[in-house]
Amino acid sequence: MDYTQEAANRHASLIGFGYDDLIASRTAWVLSRMHIKFLKTPLWRDQVTLNTWHKGAERLFYIRDFMMNDAEGNPAVIATTSWLVLNLDTRRLVRDPGLVDEDTICKEDAIETPCDKVQIPKDLQMEKVHEHTVSYSDVDMNGHTNNVMYVVWSLNMVDFDLVSNSPVKELKINFNHETRPGDIVSLFTASQKDESGIHWFVEGKVGETSAFCLELLF
Repeated sequence: MDYTQEAANRHASLIGFGYDDLIASRTAWVLSRMHIKFLKTPLWRDQVTLNTWHKGAERLFYIRDFMMNDAEGNPAVIATTSWLVLNLDTRRLVRDPGLVDEDTICKEDAIETPCDKVQIPKDLQMEKVHEHTVSYSDVDMNGHTNNVMYVVWSLNMVDFDLVSNSPVKELKINFNHETRPGDIVSLFTASQKDESGIHWFVEGKVGETSAFCLELLF
């Protein structure tokens, strides 16, 4: 996810709607949803190539896909992301039909369907397991928690034996509300097993407000 946010920024800047282009009007890209599939797990010292392209607007979202290939050119990780544009002063969403150049859109799919809402099964009882106070190392230049940190917090909530010995097959995350330094994020977890593997759900809340909701498949 560190790599994808850097690649997204670089590509958007090359085609005219990157950070510098948006900040001139006090707006910025915010990641809303992400779905990642690990076809194989890249390991330390593996050489990989990361490709990204944007697929244009779909309802409120702007869709961007990613594909990480191994040294032989085979897909190792595929992902699709859904982005919103936020006014940094009003904290309201901005819808600008002219924001992206239609000629730069690529309709190729890494993952065909955009990430949907993470649904915690109704029969699962979420248990509060931790509280995290948002601090300096969690936040980005806009002053809110960087999207990668929510995944870091979540992986730390998974049973150590599971997360250290079982590869992640898929990850879905919804970013529902920004968090800022000093916010206390309560972390709730639950898990279940089915024929596809072990599903581990993590939700972070500030008070009664959901900050993020994540599903890991091992």
